[in-house]
Amino acid sequence: MKAEFIVSSASPATFPADRLPEIAFLGRSNVGKSSLLNALTRHKGLAFTSNTPGRTQTINFYRIDDALYLVDLPGYGYARVPPPLAWRWKALIEHYLQKRENLKLSCLILDVRRGWMDPDRELKRWLEYHARPYLVVATKTDKLNRSESERGLRAIREEGVEPLPFSALTGRGVREIWLAISKTVHR
Repeated sequence: MKAEFIVSSASPATFPADRLPEIAFLGRSNVGKSSLLNALTRHKGLAFTSNTPGRTQTINFYRIDDALYLVDLPGYGYARVPPPLAWRWKALIEHYLQKRENLKLSCLILDVRRGWMDPDRELKRWLEYHARPYLVVATKTDKLNRSESERGLRAIREEGVEPLPFSALTGRGVREIWLAISKTVHR
C-alpha cells in the first residue's frame, strides 16, 4: 500500500483540492488515532504517536494509493492547550465535518477501557443530526483481558452502535475497518 503524508492544514484554504474521497478519524486526545492510522496503512511512522495528549493540532491528510485520504483530526478532551486554541480547533473541525463534500465516512474512535464520555456522545449526536455516516472503532482492546474487553464493548453497544474492536499491537480489526471504508467509498 502506498501511503504518504500530504498536508497539515490549519485552515480550509489548505485542504487538498483533488476531490478524492476522505475518511476522517475523530476521537478524544490520546485515544489511539495515530496508532490506528499507522496500523491501517502498515506504515509505522506515518502518523506521529505520542503519550502527550493534544499533539495533533491541525487536520492531517494522508493519501492512500492515490485513491483516497485518511484524515487525522485534532483530538478533543483533556489536551492541555489554551482555550483560544481549543476554540480554533473546534471551529476548524466543525467546518471540515459540516462543509467537506468529499468526506465519505467518519471513524469515531473510543478507548474500550473508557467507553463513551460526554464529548463522544455529543459528537455522535452531531454526526447523526447532520446525516454524516460514521462507524465506531474501539481501540486498545489488547490492554484488557478477554472478559474486560467484552464488557467494554458491551458498554459501547448501549449507545445503539456496533463497535469495531481494534488493537494496534495485534492488528485486530484492520481488515474489518478497511471493509467498512471500502463499502462506503464505493457506494
